[in-house]
Amino acid sequence: MTDLRVIAIVQARMGSKRLPGKVLLEIQDEPMLIWVAERARLAQSVDDVIVATTNEIEDDAIVELCREYGIEVVRGDALDVLDRYWQAAQEHEADIIVRLTADCPLIDPELIDRTVLALLEAEPPVDFAANRLPWERTYPIGLDVETCTLEALKSAWSEAAQAHEREHVMPYLYENPERFRLVHVKADGDYGQFRWTVDTEQDLEFIRKIAELLPDRNEFRWRDVLELVQKNPDLAEINADVQHKTHRDVG
Repeated sequence: MTDLRVIAIVQARMGSKRLPGKVLLEIQDEPMLIWVAERARLAQSVDDVIVATTNEIEDDAIVELCREYGIEVVRGDALDVLDRYWQAAQEHEADIIVRLTADCPLIDPELIDRTVLALLEAEPPVDFAANRLPWERTYPIGLDVETCTLEALKSAWSEAAQAHEREHVMPYLYENPERFRLVHVKADGDYGQFRWTVDTEQDLEFIRKIAELLPDRNEFRWRDVLELVQKNPDLAEINADVQHKTHRDVG
């Protein structure tokens, strides 16, 4: 798609507060992290997929899993995820960075491509593109894609000082729109009320049910899931009461 090197970096750690070890929990006999990595690899715009985990002993399990599946890993500070991204971007010579999280097994390669292209094709050029912003979401929670240039990531890495800026990687970019140019990729309708990420047992139950009903895990896309939950409203009720964390929550 481009001569620029596009690297998708998936942040992953075992230390989730609400659902410890969630990224290695299995969905249809495959760990959730592998779902994310393999679906991200299907994006035509992405040259490589890297996992950024921590130096904590408990995350040795993530490293071992990635080795088994041939996925490159970078390790770093547990809470300074921004530094992990910067080190991974440098090590793998990225020009464009795509931020993904390991608790979103329904991530859609076509949405990754759409967001990357929004960054690359914007006129005038932009520094950051995302298919959701904290104050406006049109895609379901769990399809989040953020992408930025290496130069923008370097600015955030060297200048961001607040805890949520370091832990959530890219707030420094979208919270300073007077300095960084950004584009928001929106869906053709408002689907932001749907929750397709995994942070609780209820979320995991929902995802496992979706995987059971759509068994070709690398074939279905987000609109297939949408059609399924719209035809079966009881599915969305499984985790409808889960409170979504904000981009300012840390720890």
